[in-house]
Amino acid sequence: MKKLDSKVNIIPIIAKSDAISKSELTKFKIKITSELVSNGVQIYQFPTDDETVAEINSTMNGHLPFAVVGSTEEVKIGNKMVKARQYPWGTVQVENENHCDFVKLREMLVRVNMEDLREQTHTRHYELYRRCKLEEMGFKDTDPDCKPFSLQETYEAKRNEFMGELQKKEEEMRQMFVQRVKEKESELKEAEKELHEKFDRLKKLHQDEKKKLEDKRKSLDDELNNFKQKRTAADLLQSQAQQAGGSTTLKRDKERKK
Repeated sequence: MKKLDSKVNIIPIIAKSDAISKSELTKFKIKITSELVSNGVQIYQFPTDDETVAEINSTMNGHLPFAVVGSTEEVKIGNKMVKARQYPWGTVQVENENHCDFVKLREMLVRVNMEDLREQTHTRHYELYRRCKLEEMGFKDTDPDCKPFSLQETYEAKRNEFMGELQKKEEEMRQMFVQRVKEKESELKEAEKELHEKFDRLKKLHQDEKKKLEDKRKSLDDELNNFKQKRTAADLLQSQAQQAGGSTTLKRDKERKK
């Protein structure tokens, strides 16, 4: 609660107040109020500067913290259905002011002091939050000598400082980008060089294989020509032998006839 009192409006309540007796509840409220004061917790006090609500708010401030009872069950009391808690020893009605402070709490928050709660939230808590955030960013309404100075000048100085840092980061990013581009270009050139070298090796290998095939083809052509020449010569010799054999046979036939 000490951490929250500078950020929100704190209205203390005692939940499940039907668990203790009236006399114990009064002592408990006094004890809670004493502990809040001793720990420096600032709770929301209903305003008493407006004459129209000063009396009721002053009275309600004396009822803090509110003792409330909640229930979602409806019980028939007389001819009406009311929100209540049913116990063996009796019924506790949520909206009965003799049983708990729920009605008082609702009246104070919703009907009487809603506008003041909104104003306190804006003028006190939000402005305090805004002031702390501005001080964290370096904006102060006094200089080191505790003399007031223009917030516009502080804003311009901070803006110029921020723009300078932004330009510095942009330059660093630009240099980093250029460096990465150069590294990438170097990698691409190296890869292109390796690719050309590989292409030259494959081209040379292809030329060597082609030359070997041409030499082998030439050798086969020479062997084929030699074979054809030998075959022609053999055919010629065979033809001559056949002709010579035919002449000898004719000669022998003539000699027999004689």
